Amino acid sequence: MRTLVISILLLGSFLSFNISDSFLDQIFNTFFANQPSAPVKITKSYTLALVGDSMTESLGTADGLRDSLRGYYPGKEFGILNFGIGSSSILSVPDRLKKESKRGSEILPPVLETKPDIIFLESFGNNPLSEFSLEEGLKKQTDTLEQIVAIIKKNAPKAKLVFVATIAPSEQKYGTGAVKLFPEQKKQWVAERVAYIKNHIEFAKSHNIPLVNIYEKSLNNRGDGDTAYLNSSDFIHPSARGIEFISQQVAEFVFQQKLIGD
Repeated sequence: MRTLVISILLLGSFLSFNISDSFLDQIFNTFFANQPSAPVKITKSYTLALVGDSMTESLGTADGLRDSLRGYYPGKEFGILNFGIGSSSILSVPDRLKKESKRGSEILPPVLETKPDIIFLESFGNNPLSEFSLEEGLKKQTDTLEQIVAIIKKNAPKAKLVFVATIAPSEQKYGTGAVKLFPEQKKQWVAERVAYIKNHIEFAKSHNIPLVNIYEKSLNNRGDGDTAYLNSSDFIHPSARGIEFISQQVAEFVFQQKLIGD
């Protein structure tokens, strides 16, 4: 084995070391293996905030939505933040935009603090303001939506706001397995929830806010919520197929409306 002799002058004395070819090769490979062979392309990333109740929380880490978006935008990355909180109403949103909120034992940051590129605001229709008359509740919903829009415009003017009308409830099956309701009660509960979803839809239309109308697309041919999109354990929250449908609809809307740049 050939060796290389290196002499070092140290404190007036020569020190010699025998270094083998294999050791030199190891040094060479270790150093150059860590060097980039070509400029690294920086991938554009986008932050999406999902704000809603348990219908939104059911999307979890939103992997289905992320995958659907990547299908339309293969060169981009998406950070999707799920701010869905079960049993919360639209009245909680103004505070959640600017303050921390709790989801079980989890502390969620203020929505606007995360600097989202797009904010998706779900209808909260499954948590109607039942403590008020329907007329008064719908007015409070409208007033709160006005407040939400104003907060976002003032504090996050570059963020795009998109309304999401969630999966339609089923008059025939609503709450089955979770809440004991007589048929007439099911109709009343669903009618109230539909009223809030439709008010959300009309607000978006009258204020020129982009709207993902999953509600209408999830109705069956009888005008009732298609149970294929609902979890069979309660017929309230989305099933696996429902989550996939929501994800596909949102991603398709983002692409068609060109909400993400090239």
